Amino acid sequence: MKKIILTGATGKTGRIVLEGLKGYEVTSIALPDIDLRNYNGLVDIFKGHDMIIHFAWNTTTENWKSPTIDPDNIKMVANVYRAAVEAKVPRVLMASSVHADDFPNWEGPGLLSPHRVPIPQNPYGASKVFMEALGRHYAAHHNLEVICVRFAGMNPENIPPPKEQDLDRRRWLTHNDLFRLLKCCIDAKKIKDNYCIFYGVCNHPRRIHDYSNPLGWEPKENADDLQFNKFKECQ
Repeated sequence: MKKIILTGATGKTGRIVLEGLKGYEVTSIALPDIDLRNYNGLVDIFKGHDMIIHFAWNTTTENWKSPTIDPDNIKMVANVYRAAVEAKVPRVLMASSVHADDFPNWEGPGLLSPHRVPIPQNPYGASKVFMEALGRHYAAHHNLEVICVRFAGMNPENIPPPKEQDLDRRRWLTHNDLFRLLKCCIDAKKIKDNYCIFYGVCNHPRRIHDYSNPLGWEPKENADDLQFNKFKECQ
């Protein structure tokens, strides 16, 4: 059984991720028990694990609406990469965001690729671009396998945004598709060049983002699926 570290396990999204890690041996990391801003002790905690899934982020001080970044979030990212290498953890999954690029203004041609030079939508998105760039460094120079996923919107209730929020519906991610994504990232064999980046979004017929990836993940659900609309109507 693979041993997984999950950071931010008590956060709103972290609790959803934790549900999707059933079947793996999971070590949950969250405040106040473990502070990722403090590097001391992280290597010992990380040792013996097969993968780190990093979702820890102080969204009260930095989110997609914030006018500035929170340096503590950057510090946590840097500490996770560094400690993973020192602890000889072979792979990390880093939770980036669709806000790393200015998707609302994308006019094509084609779908928005994670491989183009990004134009962050906000300071929060710029922090996520830093996360991705630092991952490229560790993949190239420290033999760490790094998967950066630009996640779409999720919520604990697994209820899609209302129909009038069309842009949000086109990038929403269901729990089932998230769980399949996590499994693909954990069970994937050697990653070419130690690095991959892709969008974790639904398969909406009018989606903006290109979710193609080398891991074999393909979303099967979207906000317009009949079962989700019925589920919402019952609430």
